[in-house]
Amino acid sequence: MKIKNLILLSSILITTLSFAQKDELKALKKIYNKDVPSATDLQDYKTNLSKLEAVAVEEGDKTYLNFYKCILPQLEIASSGKVPTPDQFQKLLTPKAISDLVAGYNATLEYEKKSGKKVFTDDINEDITAMKPVFLTIAIEYGKVKKYNEAASILYSIYLLDKKDQEKLFYAASYAVNGQDYDKALEYYQELKKVNYSGEGTAFYAVNKANKQEESFPTKDQRDLFVKAETHEKPRDEKIPSKRGEIYKNIALILMEKGKTEEAKTAFAEARKANPDDTSLIYSEADLYLKINDYTTYTKVVNEALERNPNSVDLIFNLGVISDKANKLDEAEKYYKRAIEINPEYFNAYLNLAEIKLRGDQKFVDEMNKLGTSEKDNKRYEVIKGERNKNFLSILPLLEKAVQLDSANEPAKKTLLSVYNALEMTDKYKALKAKM
Repeated sequence: MKIKNLILLSSILITTLSFAQKDELKALKKIYNKDVPSATDLQDYKTNLSKLEAVAVEEGDKTYLNFYKCILPQLEIASSGKVPTPDQFQKLLTPKAISDLVAGYNATLEYEKKSGKKVFTDDINEDITAMKPVFLTIAIEYGKVKKYNEAASILYSIYLLDKKDQEKLFYAASYAVNGQDYDKALEYYQELKKVNYSGEGTAFYAVNKANKQEESFPTKDQRDLFVKAETHEKPRDEKIPSKRGEIYKNIALILMEKGKTEEAKTAFAEARKANPDDTSLIYSEADLYLKINDYTTYTKVVNEALERNPNSVDLIFNLGVISDKANKLDEAEKYYKRAIEINPEYFNAYLNLAEIKLRGDQKFVDEMNKLGTSEKDNKRYEVIKGERNKNFLSILPLLEKAVQLDSANEPAKKTLLSVYNALEMTDKYKALKAKM
């Protein structure tokens, strides 16, 4: 056979394939346009998909092949002719099916924008509006049964459908953390960082007069309309704080989990530079240095935070813990007392302060054990005993307050018992002992 005949035969084959593709595309679109496709239609649809898959070579044909493939679960739902139950939705619209659907939708939208021919663009945009709440419901159901990675995948797909809906990306990252898929979580948090998501805003609430329940509204105007219509009352606004601190903190913590401590430090440095007024970042960075036991840098960062918020009780308490670990007991005592001054209900500050004072008891015990039975030693013994009792009396109100704040805390109760015993407070000792 001559070369030119081979070329001719090749051209004929390509033309034949082209016609075949057009036939299958027509058949698929015909079924796609039906409101309620039959079981036969569904089978024909699958058959034509298989045929098209074998011959599609052009970009457009491949794009539409993937489009028709990705909407197959929806077609199966539609062919039942009934309103699907949540279980049926979840069975057919699996995380992978939703991911494939989103990829198919986005590829088709991109291709039609590039080609300038709208075939499915309007339909897809309508579907996106209709399907987002369905996908969200499925994600929530997965979350309820602790299938966090499945929920994360669907929420990420929702974000890919509508990248203005960055809140879904934030919750996808949170679910991925819960599912311990740290690689995905890091990917999602890095994307949130890239788009500079904060989540900051205002939530709008009003009480439904019919059921007396407070309900949230997407906008102030919508809430005010319901209040004006007198179906709702007691409107209130609630400021939603920035989530940037949490995002950067989680990036850093995941990097630490992966053994990338220096990258974690860099993440906070970049975050602080980009968001100098976000005080939550200071707290998150302080947490990082606390976790890696870099107490010098931690103290520096905390003091910076305290300049902005001098009454941050947790930070002050943590400074007390660090001073305590460094055996700077006077400093630790100062911080614990300051924490109690700010928050008189701060259980751990009472307990830690009592523990510091109890350490001082050892010097009394050591000296008393060295004394003999001479008159001089006996006098000294009474002096030391008085000083020891004085120390116990300073500890007593701290431990009693701690037990009052947390009556189930066994270490606090046992320590208080030992102090009652040392002070020979028999009645109080017996009363507390009876409760244990």
